[in-house]
Amino acid sequence: MPVSSTVAAILVPHWPAPARVRAAVTTRRMPGTSQAPFDTFNLGAHCGDDPVAVAANRTALVGLLNLPREPRWLRQVHGTDVVSFDAAAPGGDTPCADASLTHAPGVVLAVLTADCLPLLVCTDDGSGVAAIHAGWRGLAAGVIERCIGKLHTPRERLMVWLGPAIGARSYEVGDEVRETFLARSAHDAQAFAPTRPGHWHCDLYALARNRLAALGIDRVHGGGFDTCVDARFYSHRRDRIGGRFASLIWLAEG
Repeated sequence: MPVSSTVAAILVPHWPAPARVRAAVTTRRMPGTSQAPFDTFNLGAHCGDDPVAVAANRTALVGLLNLPREPRWLRQVHGTDVVSFDAAAPGGDTPCADASLTHAPGVVLAVLTADCLPLLVCTDDGSGVAAIHAGWRGLAAGVIERCIGKLHTPRERLMVWLGPAIGARSYEVGDEVRETFLARSAHDAQAFAPTRPGHWHCDLYALARNRLAALGIDRVHGGGFDTCVDARFYSHRRDRIGGRFASLIWLAEG
């Protein structure tokens, strides 16, 4: 694939982040080395793809996006653990966590999704960034709150971009999911619309915005995607077996 085509295949968040904050989202329009059904630039290491192919795709990602270093990947488990990467040089095991943050230039944070909601966070002075993986379990358990708390930054100085996730019209859940949220906040009722008995359309974007508003964060951008119907992205609900795309954020060096 020509370089110009590769650049066009990358989704760049549209938000008023400081110039030194860089962010990008990969798509299935980028070149990859995996075999079907992972052949459209899968970056997920735990979804059934050949580990050698995934490693090759991750290596290629550095050049395709002109990253300062290899991303710091996470082993995501739909929990609330947050890891801080404040050393520029990668090393050690892949941590088990669903969010990461850094204040160090050149450290590339990454979360992998295929319907769950990726959130990218930055301070308005470009001193820190974070990446959050939030499915309904993580949202309900407080992964956003925990990550924001670990940034140790006044909430009015933070801004957030909501990346590609499954849209409400494509995401049907049972009573137990809705009840989990309503037990914590009655305000979350507006994020659910009835479909058939015992089932609801669930709006992950609305749930995330509720969490951010409760934290006092009102500079929230992005949203409006639906990975289930947008062929640019992997979707577990659509494909059942497939890969993962990455949402990345980092601070430019220099």
